[in-house]
Amino acid sequence: MHQPGRTLKALLPPLVAGLALTTLPARSAHAAGTLTNAGFEADGTGAATPSGWSEYGASGASYTEPGGRGGGHRLSHWSSTAYRVETYQHLSGLANGDYRLTAWVRSGGGQNAAWIALKNCGGAERRTDLPVSADGWIRIVVPVRVTNHQCTVSVNSDAHAGDWINVDDLTFAPGAPTGLPVKGADVSSLAKSEAKGGVYRTASGAKADALGVLGAAGMNYARLKVWVDPADGYNGKARVLETARRVKAQGMKLLVDFHYSDTWADPGAQKKPAAWAGHSYEQLKTDVYDHTYDVLSALEAQGTGADMVQVGNEINGGMLWDEGSTDDWPRLAGLLNSGYDAVKKAAPGTPVALHLAEGGDLEGTRWWFDNAVAHGVRFDAVGLSYYGYWHGPLSAFQTTLDDTAARYGKPVFVAETAYPFRLDSEDAHENIIDTAAELVPGYPATPAGQSAWMNTVADIVEAVPNGRGLGVFYWEATWTAVEGNGWDPADPASGNGWENQALFGYDDRALPATAWFRHR
Repeated sequence: MHQPGRTLKALLPPLVAGLALTTLPARSAHAAGTLTNAGFEADGTGAATPSGWSEYGASGASYTEPGGRGGGHRLSHWSSTAYRVETYQHLSGLANGDYRLTAWVRSGGGQNAAWIALKNCGGAERRTDLPVSADGWIRIVVPVRVTNHQCTVSVNSDAHAGDWINVDDLTFAPGAPTGLPVKGADVSSLAKSEAKGGVYRTASGAKADALGVLGAAGMNYARLKVWVDPADGYNGKARVLETARRVKAQGMKLLVDFHYSDTWADPGAQKKPAAWAGHSYEQLKTDVYDHTYDVLSALEAQGTGADMVQVGNEINGGMLWDEGSTDDWPRLAGLLNSGYDAVKKAAPGTPVALHLAEGGDLEGTRWWFDNAVAHGVRFDAVGLSYYGYWHGPLSAFQTTLDDTAARYGKPVFVAETAYPFRLDSEDAHENIIDTAAELVPGYPATPAGQSAWMNTVADIVEAVPNGRGLGVFYWEATWTAVEGNGWDPADPASGNGWENQALFGYDDRALPATAWFRHR
């Protein structure tokens, strides 16, 4: 947590607060991409202008102080009055090509804007907003292509009195931009919503196909869950095949998410399908194989093959309880490998992901995958659900994601995340998240807060080292409040507790958060 500790000089009222931030030439230049004083250790405490850096705006609001991430000091922006300040360093003599800036940051939030930019590099400015993370450092990565042999590294705050950011341990070095190959959403609710009268509109209000709207926004991957024999027929094989045709017609890729249940499977419920009840363990392995192969081979046959497959959904406690519980790892491993084998038989080149919830739980994730590896479970990727209001702070999420990618040598992705754009309910069913106290600090339940959340999560996945951050799936983009399309597939009167976290508003229009699909 930031604790303002200021010298007398730094506490003087900024004389130029409110001025526009600079695009003028910097005062100093450094060659060959080497940032000077990148850890802010050269000056000790209270340096109003850190060595090697320049400032513009409310210079008294930019200073060094104790509490660095790696060393003893950090750069901070803070003032007792409203301020705008830029702390920047110009690099010259660069070889043209791709570069990546890495920075460790913290922010208490509340600013009009706080960001790191790479500019004057020969092309468009590249900007990344700072995540709100008061209780832990977050690593962000900003890519840029240098075409004029120079670049300016720029740390910016447009802030109210008392707002603060910390920045430390920057590096600027050659490196190809990774981007996010997967920018997706779960749209499992869509078919039933439309059948019950659900309508979707563009941001301007024109009635449109929801998949077309999301695709135009930049969505490139759809996720569809598969239930074995759902009470209402939706999310069963036939409906999945129908929606898959629409997904592929939009030019999107497809992630198929097998629940191995007739209804919701998650850490608290992994109920066997009714048709498999009473089956022996050996028969359950056959059931998993046959069901997985049946759905995937049907998708292949109609030319809409899966591009990635989840064997199980949020299987922290295993699946197909009790036989597939984590209380009996050898048998759970057998079930998981049966699913893996079926995927590779139906679609040999399709990667198989294993999916856990609680994406901020480092020890729990390690325990699970260490056991999986020890018992010979085969998998190609790791998906984690991360809901910030349930699964811990952003810093813990980044630590878990990075550790998982490195420890198991697999690409990682966010299989589920979401955020509310308002708190009130559109139907009679109480929303899952409906009070301000449940929200992540710094991310209000507004369209802007929803957008900021998605960009923050995407930034963290992009920053996974060695290019192992695959991407993000939003859950559940099209689940608006439509009568008859509630939580319980067996109860047409059940309501929806999630409509305030869809990507379409209560007026059915696409929300600003759909812009996250264009994340670089």
